[in-house]
This record gives sequence, structure tokens and C-alpha cells, in this order.
Amino acid sequence: METFLIRALQLILSLSILVIVHEGGHFLFARLFKIRVEKFYIFFDPWFSLFKFKPKNSETEYGVGWLPLGGYCKIAGMIDESMDTEQMKQPPQPWEFRSKPAWQRLLVMVGGVLMNFLLALFIYSMILYAWGERYTALSDMTYGMKFNEHAQQIGFRDGDILKSADGKELTRFDMDMIRSIVEAREVTVLRDGEEKRILLPELSLLDVAQEDPMFVSVLYPNVVDSVLAEGGLARAGVQKGDSLVAFNGKPLNSWNEFQNEIGMLRAQAELDKKTSAEFSLVYSRAGMRDTVHVVTDANFKVGAIGGLVDYKETEVDYGFLASFPAGVTLGVNTLKGYVSDMKYVFTAEGAKSLGGFGTIGSIFPKAWDWQRFWEMTALLSVMLAVMNILPIPALDGGHVLFLLYEIIARRKPSDKFLEYAQIVGMFLLFGLLIWANFNDVMRYLF
Repeated sequence: METFLIRALQLILSLSILVIVHEGGHFLFARLFKIRVEKFYIFFDPWFSLFKFKPKNSETEYGVGWLPLGGYCKIAGMIDESMDTEQMKQPPQPWEFRSKPAWQRLLVMVGGVLMNFLLALFIYSMILYAWGERYTALSDMTYGMKFNEHAQQIGFRDGDILKSADGKELTRFDMDMIRSIVEAREVTVLRDGEEKRILLPELSLLDVAQEDPMFVSVLYPNVVDSVLAEGGLARAGVQKGDSLVAFNGKPLNSWNEFQNEIGMLRAQAELDKKTSAEFSLVYSRAGMRDTVHVVTDANFKVGAIGGLVDYKETEVDYGFLASFPAGVTLGVNTLKGYVSDMKYVFTAEGAKSLGGFGTIGSIFPKAWDWQRFWEMTALLSVMLAVMNILPIPALDGGHVLFLLYEIIARRKPSDKFLEYAQIVGMFLLFGLLIWANFNDVMRYLF
């Protein structure tokens, strides 16, 4: 329950910041062009609001709604989620949105997206300023990578050190590295001191990301680092420094393989309604091998830690001014990666992988961590900017599409058309929202 509350609080705080900044972008440009803003709300307020106030001599009512699905800025003289069609039946007023030139209306509509992206760049810059970068370079991972069966069929081998993808240097193990490999036609690795080139077939990032075991992961040596005194391996006589050679007769070349075998054993034992499992293990000590019988602890633990390596860590610290270009680079790369991944949303598998508030909340840490919180907020800010600029009615991108049509064709779509488009867009968005959260429920149940 405590974990749920911590994640929920982080999610609410993050979304509140993003909504304020997004709607603030619309508000800023609207006021810049002397357009009246009637309401500025965090979250939606159908039927009632949790809080509202209107400063003296102000045209704007500020408030907090009870439905945390976003927020809105009710701008006079436009058809938006408020569906205030009565106002549109009145003669246009000089302070209304519809009375302004198309280029001004265009800036008002892109203001939210622009501010979200600028916020992401600022947050990334401040993260780098406050915490810097800490990572292990792929070139320093001297044991190389561990590849699953699919990757090995393509041509990768356990222990390969990743060098480049289509000539672009691979520097660290992260999602950008996996994306670069999936999108590449040729990957260069260092194998036994020699460079090898591996030709790749067409791959789907969505499929690769769902593979278990992972397509590529860090390889950990099959050496025991420590054992619990009463654990399963300790009872069998295994000690720190021993190398694991075989599991139930199957050769082991890494701690990864040992963990995979334990996982499969556990899955079978659970199907058989057992609370522990047994297996034979061959280990090596000082060049001598021995075979032992191991019984796992409760929850199928073996009471040992292994595969630990002391790789050199690369540390990069940034001064205040230097953090901004580095933050911009990080933000732009994040934007490119997210836009590249958008193509998977429009596939059958992509639709199944969509998640709602449960999925979004799960990306926040179980314990409060400010660095992780700001990293996730920056990522969500990029995602919100991209999603909002999509040319879908009811989104900012839909309004932008109609405004671009007006600028090019020199004719404005009718208010009735815009009204119907807004209704269709809202049905699409609510349908998408229901589907995404339904996926969350199904994942939780099954």
C-alpha cells in the first residue's frame, strides 16, 4: 500500500506540473495577443470543482478539477473541450480567438507543446547539473554481452563487445543502444580481440523489447560472489569463488544462464504446486569439479549472489552553463527516439502494449527518488508534447491542422465542421483512454 501511495503521489505531482506548463503555454500566447482566457484549470471539472477563485479585476477563473485526465484553458471564441457553442453564435468580439489573425491563433495552439518541450530540455539540463552522468561504457564491459537465442541465430555470440551500429558508435547500455541495433543493417562487435560485422534482418523494436530472456543484456560471469550460511547452495557445499559449470547436465557459461534456469525451474514447480525445487549442479573450485544436489529455499531462492564485476564507471559532471547544451542534446535525442517508436503504436501488438495511469505510475520508483522523479517527468513532458501535436481533432495538433489549411487555402473551416470534428476527436481520445486503462486492468488480473 505504501508503494502504491508513493507512486500515486509522484504521478499526481508530475502530471500537475506538466498540465500547468502545457496550459500555461496556451495562456501565455493568448494573453500576448490580448485574447481573453475565461478559465485556467488543472484537471477537469465536470459538474463541480475542488477549488476555484477569480482574482479581482481579472477575466480568468483559476481552479482545480476533480477528474485527473489533464487540464484546460478555456479561451474565448474557440471551439474546444468546453463545447461552448452558444458563445460562437454571438457576433465575434475583438478579444476573441476567432477574431485574431491565423498566425496568432497558430502560436496560441502550439504554445502548450512548445512549453512542454522547453520544460523537458530545462529539466534534463538541471538533472545533468545536479547529478551529472554516471554510466559504464560498453568498451569497459570486458566480459561483453549476453544474447538470447534469437540474437544468436542472427550471429551474435555471448561475450561480444558491442562497438557500432551502421557506423555509429555504441557507447552505453540503454534503450538508445537497443534502438540503434534494431534499426541498423550492420552491427560491429569485438570478439576474441577481432572486429566482426553482423548483418541484421529487419527487426521490430516492440518485438525485441518483449523477448524473455532479453535480446541483449549485460553478461555476468558464472562465479559465486557470496553465499548465505543457511542457503541452498551453502548447504550443498558451494563457496564464494566457485565457478558454476552445469545445471541439470546443461553447460553454464554465465550467471545469466544460471538465473534463467532457476526461473524456468521455478515456473515448472509453481505449475506443480510445489514451494521449492531441486536440481543438480556442477561447480569448479581450484580446477577441481564436483557435482552436488541443491534444494532451493522458500520462494525458490538459492541463497547466493554471483556474477558481480567491478567495471570502471565513467563520470561526467557539468557546470551550470555547460549543462544546457548537454540537456538540449539529451532532450532532442529523447524526442527522436520517441517519435521513431511512434510507428509501433499503430500496429496490433502496439495497441495491446498501450498502458494507462497504472502503466505510467509504474515507471516511477517505489521509494521517493528526486533524480528518478525528474527523469520521468522530463520523459513524460516529451511524450505529452508529441501526443498533443498529433493531427487528431480535439488535440492541439488537430487545431493546428485546420489552421494550416486556413493559411494555405485562405478559407476558414465552418464552425459547424469544427464542432463535429471536436466531438469526433473527443470520442477517439476517450476511447483510447478507456482502452489503455483496460489493458492495465487485464495485465493486473492476468
